[in-house]
Amino acid sequence: MAKFFIVFLASALCFTTLVHFTAADADDFDKFHIKGSVYCDTCRVQFITRISKFLEGAKVKLECKGRENQTVTLTKEAVTDNAGNYQMEVMGDHEEEVCEIVLLQSPDPECGDVNNQEFLRNAARISLTANDGIVSNETRTINPLGFMRKTPLAECPQVFKELGIVPDVTF
Repeated sequence: MAKFFIVFLASALCFTTLVHFTAADADDFDKFHIKGSVYCDTCRVQFITRISKFLEGAKVKLECKGRENQTVTLTKEAVTDNAGNYQMEVMGDHEEEVCEIVLLQSPDPECGDVNNQEFLRNAARISLTANDGIVSNETRTINPLGFMRKTPLAECPQVFKELGIVPDVTF
């Protein structure tokens, strides 16, 4: 009888521990840490160059919408720090939604243009589900987003020459 009691007690302890670890991992899948940056596109080419600058105080917004009806299910805003980086934490799994980070407001009046053409939409899609095959389910790093300067800087032609490109920009 003593052996049965010890085996039963050990089994119950193992089962309880297993349930505890399973519950802890499930909670981790519902919490996402989002990191990204915002820069000033000083040459209006929509990518970072050596003369681009990262913006402190820029505002971005996370917005998730239902795939079928486009109903907004989540919005959250963040502001960039002195290095142009922002962070936000999101709870919940959003597998059935389309989530994007969009630019809201630039702190620099000379660098506040956003290209709103649909094929060049200045937004970054983000997957906020643990069911997407991404190994790191906690942190999502977003591609940098950029506001464009109203007029390109005078150094831009030299930067383009260094890169070996001829952009479609009028100086």
